[in-house]
Amino acid sequence: MSRVLSEQSIEHVVLERGDVANTWKTERWDSLRLLTPNWLTRLPGLEYEGDEPDGFMTVPELVTFLERYADHVDAPVRTGVTVTSVSRADDEYLVETDAGTWQTPAVVLATGPFNRPHVPAVSAELPPRIDQVTPRDYKRPELLRPGRVLVVGASATGLQLADELLRSGREVTVAVGEHVRMPRTYRDRDIMWWLDQLGRHDERYDEVDDLIRARHVPSPQLVGTPDKADLDLNALTDRGAELVGRLGAVNGSTASFAGSLRNVCNLADLKLKRLLKTIDQHAGLDEGPRPEPTRVADAPRVLIDLVADGYDTVLWATGFRADYSWLDLDVLDRKGEIRHDGGVVTGAPGVYRMGLNFLRRRKSSFIHGAEDDARELAGHLTAHLALV
Repeated sequence: MSRVLSEQSIEHVVLERGDVANTWKTERWDSLRLLTPNWLTRLPGLEYEGDEPDGFMTVPELVTFLERYADHVDAPVRTGVTVTSVSRADDEYLVETDAGTWQTPAVVLATGPFNRPHVPAVSAELPPRIDQVTPRDYKRPELLRPGRVLVVGASATGLQLADELLRSGREVTVAVGEHVRMPRTYRDRDIMWWLDQLGRHDERYDEVDDLIRARHVPSPQLVGTPDKADLDLNALTDRGAELVGRLGAVNGSTASFAGSLRNVCNLADLKLKRLLKTIDQHAGLDEGPRPEPTRVADAPRVLIDLVADGYDTVLWATGFRADYSWLDLDVLDRKGEIRHDGGVVTGAPGVYRMGLNFLRRRKSSFIHGAEDDARELAGHLTAHLALV
């Protein structure tokens, strides 16, 4: 957004509570790589220039890319500045920070959607002797206690962390809810290439039938590794993981899991087949290879005594929520999510939101999706400034 505003000679400032790429530096696990290939890692005016376009950036590599981008566009970033409040001030907005106050006719909220790990209420019922960890706190396996680990959640983060724990020699159980199964490659092409060819990334928010549903689809079961390996539930069970259904309740030290594991996995397999069929039809080819259906035990456990069975840790891979505790504007719905129309915040003229899932397009939450959103929102912002 800063790059686009600079192109239009709109004076602005970027306030950052830490350093450039602060979240990537401080709130990610050590082995994390991007899910998107390097050729998709681009921002307005800067693209990946390395010799591994089909590789996947590590966190340190992404931090370097973002720092280089800030320098490249000469963004007016004020680091180490924490915003404590954004409120109305007559026809403008008052932005209060621990380093001073700004008054402005327009504000862009670019704080990301991953500010607070979402931990279900059932966590309060776990025995005190069980450690509870979120992906924001997790760094590497050896920092956890040595006992079994229950990973709650089977989207990208849950599978990646479960896989890392299994490879380190841990015994791991995965509580599986709704998930999106997806191969890393199909017909010798990265799945992101196919989604790009299908036009999925560019599908707009005003073109889908159920936008709320589209914005809350779980992240696909993908991992970015040098060998471009698939990572699904079968890969985890091959390494010794136990699969159970969605965690529903805890009574004492006994955890209860839903009995619908097979149905949930069958639905994910069915959706995967539909996607691959769509790709085949788009390419004008006969049906290609299909992954093995998800293997589910004949009678998955629905009750586990976590203490008696030696579980030391529950890892909550149950998603994140945005933090708007500093936003003193009446713009949140009953679920605490910001009301907006494609990033134009409802009820607050001159306030914009960037970086959310399916903000204006399916690619909005990807790094390369920022450019189109920024240009369209900047156009709206410019028109707003002309009226004030």
